[in-house]
Amino acid sequence: MRSEPRRRAPDAGFVTAETAVALPALVLLAALLIWGVVVAAGQIRCVDAARVGARAAARGDADPVSVAQQAAPAGAVVEVTEEGETVRVTVEAPCPGPGRLGAMLSIRLSATAVAGREDLIGTDMAGAVALRQGVPRGEAP
Repeated sequence: MRSEPRRRAPDAGFVTAETAVALPALVLLAALLIWGVVVAAGQIRCVDAARVGARAAARGDADPVSVAQQAAPAGAVVEVTEEGETVRVTVEAPCPGPGRLGAMLSIRLSATAVAGREDLIGTDMAGAVALRQGVPRGEAP
C-alpha cells in the first residue's frame, strides 16, 4: 500500500509569518509599558522627596536639600524657596527612555510641595523677620 503524499493547505506557513510580524510589536509594547511603570515610580519618588523636603524646611531643619536628595531619584535637582510664611520645595529629575531610544524618549519629572513655616506659628511677620535676624522678641521694629 502506497500512501499518497499529503497536500499542503494553500495558507500553510502564514501563522509563522504573522507571528514574525506581531512578535516585535508585542515586545515593543511590553518595553513601553515597563518604561511607563518606571516613569510613574520616578514621579512618585519626586513627589515624596518634595514633600519630605518641604516638611524639613518648614520645621527649620539645617539642610532640607540633603533630606530631599535622599528621597529623590538619582540625578535629581532640589530647590528650596522661602516665600513669606511658606516654603516651597521643587524636585526635578531626568528619566531616560529605554534602550537606544533613551535620548529621544527621555523626559523630565518634576514635583513641588509647599508647607507653612512652623517657626512663624504664633508670631506676626515683622516679629518673625526680626527673630530670624537675631533681634530679641521685645525689640522688633
